[in-house]
Amino acid sequence: MMSVALLLRFSACAMAQQDAVLRKKNPGFSKPNVIVIVSDDAGYADFGCYGGSQIPTPNIDAIAGKGTRFTDAYVSASVCAPSRAGILTGRYQQRFGFEHNTSTKVAKGYQVSDVGMDPAERTIGNEMQDNGYRTIAIGKWHQGEEKKHFPLKRGFDEFYGFTGGHRDFFAYKGKRNQETALYDNMDIVPETKITYLTDMFTDKASAFIEKNKNNPFFMYLSYNAVHTPMNARKDLMDRFAGIPDSGRRAYAAMMTSLDDGVGRVLKTIKDNGLEDNTLVIFINDNGGATGNSSDNGALRGMKGSKWEGGIRVAMMMKWPGHIPVNKTYSQPVISLDILPTAVAAGKGRQKGTKKLDGLNLLPYLSPGNKNIPHEALYWRRGVAAAVRSGNWKLIRVKENVLLFDLSKDLSEQHNLSEKHPEKVKNLSALLSRWEKGLDQPHWYSTYGDENQIKKHRMEVKGREMERLYP
Repeated sequence: MMSVALLLRFSACAMAQQDAVLRKKNPGFSKPNVIVIVSDDAGYADFGCYGGSQIPTPNIDAIAGKGTRFTDAYVSASVCAPSRAGILTGRYQQRFGFEHNTSTKVAKGYQVSDVGMDPAERTIGNEMQDNGYRTIAIGKWHQGEEKKHFPLKRGFDEFYGFTGGHRDFFAYKGKRNQETALYDNMDIVPETKITYLTDMFTDKASAFIEKNKNNPFFMYLSYNAVHTPMNARKDLMDRFAGIPDSGRRAYAAMMTSLDDGVGRVLKTIKDNGLEDNTLVIFINDNGGATGNSSDNGALRGMKGSKWEGGIRVAMMMKWPGHIPVNKTYSQPVISLDILPTAVAAGKGRQKGTKKLDGLNLLPYLSPGNKNIPHEALYWRRGVAAAVRSGNWKLIRVKENVLLFDLSKDLSEQHNLSEKHPEKVKNLSALLSRWEKGLDQPHWYSTYGDENQIKKHRMEVKGREMERLYP
């Protein structure tokens, strides 16, 4: 059997040969462009390539069709801000105190001005900049409101978006908060210029590609669709008139805007002759939310929970000649893998000195590589924590411990903790060992711990009950 080191070396050689072929065809070929597209609060089963049938998502599905779709992809948090902190840093965000969504409930020793991604952490923007890329962040930021947290201070040459966790998709007619202002770099876009946010983010992404087509670029395209408020374009609402529930109808219209936007970005890449030299990664930020009519399908739970419906997400990537086409990958991976994968794709080196928790996925996607990327994956937010190792998953909420075999029980209906005490012991030890490397939260959730306790009770079953605990 080929050793791991030899297999990884073989994969690297194969990729180098593919690069040489592309350079011969296109003398201008250099570092690949990298685009990371993030959707917000979408349901796991609302994408066509994940079994969705009610809402067509042909453009997002095309990323999977031309690349690899991950069946067991996770994010590092089940709510927006810490999930994004993990994506941006490649590290479990609890290592630097970003355990909860941003709030004003600061921990002892910290101030409200500390709420946000620690400036001492390097981002994917920093890494790509240092490896010769022009960088832009578009859309939702949600990483702090102080100047030190602003995207232009965090590794991005350009920023077009808003700094908070949500805002109206249409223009505000009255007063709005500072965190909902739409920024074009340091300038605030007047509300009179705002049409429909999803379309505007797409326009900016397409323009950036056109402008930078001759040089390597990195784009973090963080749509706020389909997060609340449920603001949909009327023409798309009319298209889904057959859906009786108005909330679900608005959700379908917003998903269509998102998918159309992704399609336009992909078309811009293709029209500029960049398709073969662009790595595209798509990921949803957490499970479908309790208030936006999303559908997590067979997965139990929703946004905010440690159930699969809170942390398992749609994720896919394509890069012609480097990533297998129309394939599925079933080993557990996590959003933390995006940063090292992007850096490796550009033949770059991580300039930061802190150890990443994510890893480069490209070698693992090579045909014949049977190695498992992660021994275990971990989660914690307040009193609720979880670990997955192989097919086994443990959820710990204070003294309550739940154990599931995901290979036989994807919907987490059967708690096996009493039948397998040794497995509980082993997974609990893994979780405790991981927690020793974490910082204490620098601020706390506005919901408190009681909500986490309630939503992880075995008797909370069915969407109606799950939606009671956001």
